[in-house]
Amino acid sequence: MPMRLNHFNLTVTDVPAAATFLATYFGMHDQGGNAGMTLLTDGPGFNGMILTLMKAKAGGFGGYPETFHIGFFTGDRAEVDALSARLRRDGYDAGGPKDTGHSYGFYVKAPGGFVVEVGA
Repeated sequence: MPMRLNHFNLTVTDVPAAATFLATYFGMHDQGGNAGMTLLTDGPGFNGMILTLMKAKAGGFGGYPETFHIGFFTGDRAEVDALSARLRRDGYDAGGPKDTGHSYGFYVKAPGGFVVEVGA
């Protein structure tokens, strides 16, 4: 019998800033935590995807590999365009969406040291 994937963990340099970013722009639900660890879900409660954010230990985290990222996808290109514009207005370095042949989207560096892909 296959096991159900329970959660993902990201090591971040700033837990509260990363949690706020994911809640504000991607609708993640902050289930509580502190500056050292926070738990987020993609819906109310714990029935869906769970993402934990853990504070990087001083001097012990050199960052993620160049191609590492997490992704949020929607079926609507207009939603991708709107989010890209909103992030840029709010001061984030979000590239303009591009058609890559397999998706339409962009990447943005999140507070805490990881990259988010947004696509349709």
